[in-house]
Amino acid sequence: MKYFFTLLILLSITLNPLLTFADEAILAGGCFWCLEHDLESLNGVNYVESGYSGGSLQNPTYENHVGHQEVVFINYDENLIDFKDILRLYLRNIDPLDDGGQFCDRGDSYIPVIFFDNEQEENQSRAALLSASKELKLPLKKIKVALKPKSKFWAAEDYHQNFADNNELKYKFYRFTCGRDQKLDQLWGENARSIDVWNE
Repeated sequence: MKYFFTLLILLSITLNPLLTFADEAILAGGCFWCLEHDLESLNGVNYVESGYSGGSLQNPTYENHVGHQEVVFINYDENLIDFKDILRLYLRNIDPLDDGGQFCDRGDSYIPVIFFDNEQEENQSRAALLSASKELKLPLKKIKVALKPKSKFWAAEDYHQNFADNNELKYKFYRFTCGRDQKLDQLWGENARSIDVWNE
């Protein structure tokens, strides 16, 4: 029995080597369809899943997730990309000045939130917000992204997963009419949707 857990770990590595060095992040930034699509293209990201987090309601659904935000759950290889890189791309794919929602989506479900797992991630999150404020040439108090301890992630319904790929025309129409990219370009300029180092 004492070798059982060692054997289990070795078996997991053999069967799924991609996830051996995986870490996880949970971020909220408006419509989870968009954030999922924006972040899954990163080299080192294994997968991104849409869902709900931040509230106390058990088994939330799209029709009822009061208290939760629409979020994405990111599984990534920490040897290829780190939390700071993910935060940089995340911030340049949202409007960090808006705590009333994001773009055309309004209300608590759509506010921007970084969920941190430990003190290191909290410090990295605060540093990223400071870097964003410097790049935008605005005081830090103008950055309205909330920081919260990580809580349980609830996966969204199947039809929400990989929505951009499975419903390409509907997704593009929604994203355009919501004004997401237009606002990002106005706010971030050439750094919109970019993982390039901070321009401080």
